[in-house]
Order: sequence, then C-alpha cells, then structure tokens
Amino acid sequence: MVALAIRHGSSRKLQKLLRRMAILFYGVNILLEGIGFMVKTYKELREVIAKKNRGLREKVMSLEEAVGMIKDGDHVASGGCHYSRTPMAAIWEIIRQKKKNLVYSRSITSTEGDLLLVSEATKHVVTSWFSPGVTWGVSRVMRHYMQEGLAVFDEWSHMTLGLRYRAGAMGVPFMPARSMLGSDLYPRLSDIKEMECPYTGEKLALVPALNPDVAILHTQRCDPYGNVQSEGLPFMDEDIALAADKVIITTERIVSNDQVRRTPDRTTIPFFCVDAVVEVPYGCLPHECYGQYEPDFKHMDKYVKLMMGKGPDGVKEYLEQYVFSPATWNDYLDMLGFKNILKATVQGKGVYYD
Repeated sequence: MVALAIRHGSSRKLQKLLRRMAILFYGVNILLEGIGFMVKTYKELREVIAKKNRGLREKVMSLEEAVGMIKDGDHVASGGCHYSRTPMAAIWEIIRQKKKNLVYSRSITSTEGDLLLVSEATKHVVTSWFSPGVTWGVSRVMRHYMQEGLAVFDEWSHMTLGLRYRAGAMGVPFMPARSMLGSDLYPRLSDIKEMECPYTGEKLALVPALNPDVAILHTQRCDPYGNVQSEGLPFMDEDIALAADKVIITTERIVSNDQVRRTPDRTTIPFFCVDAVVEVPYGCLPHECYGQYEPDFKHMDKYVKLMMGKGPDGVKEYLEQYVFSPATWNDYLDMLGFKNILKATVQGKGVYYD
C-alpha cells in the first residue's frame, strides 16, 4: 500500500470514502495533508540541543521511568530492523502505560506494529514495509487498519526513510535523492518535493528530514553514561539517535565505562546523545539480538497464527496474555519458557563459534 495526498479540508466521512475508493481502485491508503511531518528549522533544532544536559552523568533508570519520558502525541522512532534488535521491552512498556496518539516510525515494521495499532498507542505508522516476516507475508492487522481507514500508513522506500533520518541527524531540512523518482510512491507522497540540480540540471527528489521526539534503541552493551557499543548490522540506529530530541537505550548488559574505554572505536552512539539507560536482558524477545539470541520462532509462529487467524481480535488476546497480565518483563520471559529462550540463546551465540 502507498499514501495518497488529498485536501485537508475534506470531511471525515468523505476522507473515509476516499480511502476506500483509493484502496479499491489503486490499492493505496490516504495520507491526509496536514498530518505529515513538519520539518523543523535549524533554530528549533538548536534550541532543543541547547536545553539538553549533555554532561557525563549516569542515566541508569527503570524501564517504567524511561518510557515515562514519552508523552502522548510524540513521534517515537524505533531502532533495529524488522525482527532484528527490536526494542520490544520498550514497546511492551509503552503499551502497558497506555500511551496514545503516537507517531511510530521504523525502517521495517514487524509484529510490534500490530501491537501498537491494536492497543491504540498509534494511528500513524511511518515505515518502508509492514510484516511479521518474509515467511508470513503482509500483516493482516495492518491491512485491516488501512483498508478500514482506522490509521495512516505512511510508506517510503527503504533508502529514502534512511535518508530522512540522516537529514535529521545532520540538522538539514532535506536530503536530495534519485531513488524515489521512478517509484509509484513518489507521486502519492505530499511531503516530497522536486528541484533542479544547480550543477547538472537533473531533476532530484527532496526527501524531508525526520527528527523524532523520542528514539527507542536496543543494544548488546552500554555503559551507565549512555555510550552504546552495538554489534551486527548498524541499521539506522546511529542516525536516529542523532536526529531525536530524546534517546532511550535498552541494553542486554550495562558495562563499566572502563570497558568502553578499552575499545572506544566500537562505540556507535556517544553518551551525549542519550537520556536514559535501562538494563533489560532479552529485551528483544521474541525478536533477535545479534550475537545474543535468535528469534523465538516457536513463539513467533504462535503469534502469527493468532494474528492471521483472528486479525485484531487475535492481537487483543495476545496483548491481554503477554503484555497486560505479566507484572514485569521477567514474568513475560517466564511465559516464553526456559527451553525456548535457551535454544534461541545457543543459536544466537553460535555466530562467535561457527
């Protein structure tokens, strides 16, 4: 599905009718003019940075305290990609705290997108693909919410979404690109502009910057000050951290600053970007964390069967059982089962020994 711009002045009934017509004839979802992202000026970006305490201080706190920094209506950007290094513990806590009207962005959205939609934490998803995984196909929940006009699916290409975060990280209002010009997405996105290159005269697409209010990122290790040392594919985490006003890091393990200083070249996100550090072992399950554990495919299969079979009602059942019922994240892990977690751990750590 893709986004199609219509006039902001349309009535809600007309908007819903147009959504359905667009889906019926073009297979697209409507992105209403006026709810796209407003690009921030350099002055606005500098004001946020100027107010931020960038000193070397300990930022360790509980998961509840960290997620409490997120306000209703915030734009929350998630690190990782698809079901790799997803900050699931943070997503879990966002839903438990009943956050509302969030804009959620991520390079490729997986099962966490279903949970956020059905829990009503978000009605606006910005991403480049939305699926539990290649094996399972497109999310039935996403399809339902878009076809019924219940939420906005703001779709960009993988490349241009990354460029939007990169522009936000650099503090520039846009990034020039060629990749969208030949795409069916291009004429249906109201936020994208064109320009003639002053050097070659060629047509370029101008991709607007993304500056999230809050970034939620997961890593293998981080010190108490917020120096992040991630392993595996970098995804878009570094740019998201630099682009966001606030950064919440969940980590498999908090290590000493001495350990970070032994290998400073492995620090991917510096402390002055980070606002909160939370130690959450297995904080991506049932998704994977490179070098720590593989996905819990048994649990993923169970979830997808429930979601594809019953749609949003199935996800509501899942939320009640695995999000709202367990008192803590560790209680949630207990529900996944020791054998499944052990299997995922052995498989994940195999990258160091194979």
